[in-house]
Formats: sequence, C-alpha cells, structure tokens
Amino acid sequence: MADESDNSIASRAAVAAGAAIGSAAVAATLMFVKRRKDRKSANALPPPTSTAPHFPPETD
Repeated sequence: MADESDNSIASRAAVAAGAAIGSAAVAATLMFVKRRKDRKSANALPPPTSTAPHFPPETD
C-alpha cells in the first residue's frame, strides 16, 4: 500500500495558503457586491407622490 498520509510542512503550508487565498476572494466578492448594491440604491428616486419635494411643480 502506498503512503497516503503526506503530512509534510510544505503540503500543510500549501493548504493553508490556498484556504487564505480562497477566503480572501470570497470576502472581496461580497464587498464588491455590497458596494454595487449600495450605489444602486443611493441613486434610486423615492416613489412618486404629489407632495414629494423632488418633483417640480406642474406648469401649463
């Protein structure tokens, strides 16, 4: 049977580095999505009403 338990320091370091890079990528993606969502909602106008101050008075 082959030696299936390769517990060298290099392999452990590679696994730890891979986990750190993966978690950083997930965190960056979540921050990017949240930032886009915040920008989109900041530019949205409130629903139209007759008394809303952001609508100019109607002139005929």
